[in-house]
Amino acid sequence: MTETPDAPRLAQTFAEVEDALLSRWPETKLEPSLDRIQAFTELLGEPQRSFRSIHLTGTNGKTSTSRMIETLLRALDLRTGRFTSPHLEKMSERISVDGEPLDDEAFVRAFNDVAPYTHLVDAEQDHPLSFFETIVGMAYAAFADAPVDVAVVEVGMGGAWDATNVIDADVAVVLPIAVDHEKYLGSDPATIAVEKSGIIKPGSVAVLAEQTPEVAAVLLERATEVGATIAREGIEFGVVTRSPAVGGQVVTLKGLRGHYDDVFLPLYGAHQAQNATLALAAVEAFGTGELDADLVRAAFAEVTSPGRLEIIRRSPTIVLDAAHNPHGAEALGEALEDSFSFSPLVGVMGVMEDKDYEGVLAALEPHLAYVVCTQNSTSRSMSAAALGRVAVEVFGEDRVSVVPDLAEAIERGATLAEAGEAIDVSIGSGAVLVTGSVVTVGEARALLKGRR
Repeated sequence: MTETPDAPRLAQTFAEVEDALLSRWPETKLEPSLDRIQAFTELLGEPQRSFRSIHLTGTNGKTSTSRMIETLLRALDLRTGRFTSPHLEKMSERISVDGEPLDDEAFVRAFNDVAPYTHLVDAEQDHPLSFFETIVGMAYAAFADAPVDVAVVEVGMGGAWDATNVIDADVAVVLPIAVDHEKYLGSDPATIAVEKSGIIKPGSVAVLAEQTPEVAAVLLERATEVGATIAREGIEFGVVTRSPAVGGQVVTLKGLRGHYDDVFLPLYGAHQAQNATLALAAVEAFGTGELDADLVRAAFAEVTSPGRLEIIRRSPTIVLDAAHNPHGAEALGEALEDSFSFSPLVGVMGVMEDKDYEGVLAALEPHLAYVVCTQNSTSRSMSAAALGRVAVEVFGEDRVSVVPDLAEAIERGATLAEAGEAIDVSIGSGAVLVTGSVVTVGEARALLKGRR
């Protein structure tokens, strides 16, 4: 009788789970194949077949839109699972049930439920399961175990060969597509759209954000090819009106089934209004028909999206935003002009070295009086000094300083924002914007939460 390899030791604590997951291939190391995740979910008993799902892809906005979809579904008394990535502060944020991340005990349990099968996949495949594939398996198993009625699932990267794509979602949501993850997905939006269109499955509804013509053509071709029903922003649904309001904005939304007036959304910027209309259309397409207008208003009024134009502290105001590519930075810049009148606004920026950091700096330059270049704690972080050199080319030497320690960089930004006259701006309405990377924002959030 052949002996199977020894099963991995079950975890006792959250830290042990974290360590076990991080010892696997990182999210940044990819081998484009669904073989490992399919082998894994087969051993787990195909948990992803036990619930219905809504799947999201796109360059920016996936997490905010996922949170909005989940809030609407929960308002309809459906039990939800939500899988998003990356996390801001804690790994368990990636897997939520009933609107809340798994607590430490549940996260350990979710890991231990799948751990006995990880080594079997590792032994049979050319490459071992990655961190991301393992946590996707954990999420799907946890959702089946709950059990949830519907899972809202955000892709990690791309679409067709993303590990999440072993689901056959009822609704595929494609947010605006721009260039990001060039090394893996391609250098132009149409090429990237081919990969992302892979989440549109036969018989599903494809809810499509407004796109450039070449991207729209790719998505429509895929939807037609697989016989998906098409719902397009600006044609079948869309934002009718929006106006900034205290604490967010008020929108009127045209859905696929109804018209929803005077909806307060406690998030800032036109991009969040767009995310709201996509979320609404996705939930209507899921099969709920026209939604009660009061239910929609109540649900949207509860939406939160940590690290997305989130005011984390006052006096001076400190805003966190996870923009990490030019498309996200442009949306951030527009939202700043639209919703705030900070003067001066001082940027504290830490970026990943594999991103288009020059494009992010250029997009934010018109909106920032000054930028403090810093770094986060990961090995992928660009050094503060290297970012500073690029920032000087974009902002000029007199508008840039370099402070490697993130906590000190935030303090420097706050001092500059409060002493506006030092950079020729009136005192009293200065603010700090921490941005450039989800990791930078997550680390800043952890630092600042205790000081509010």
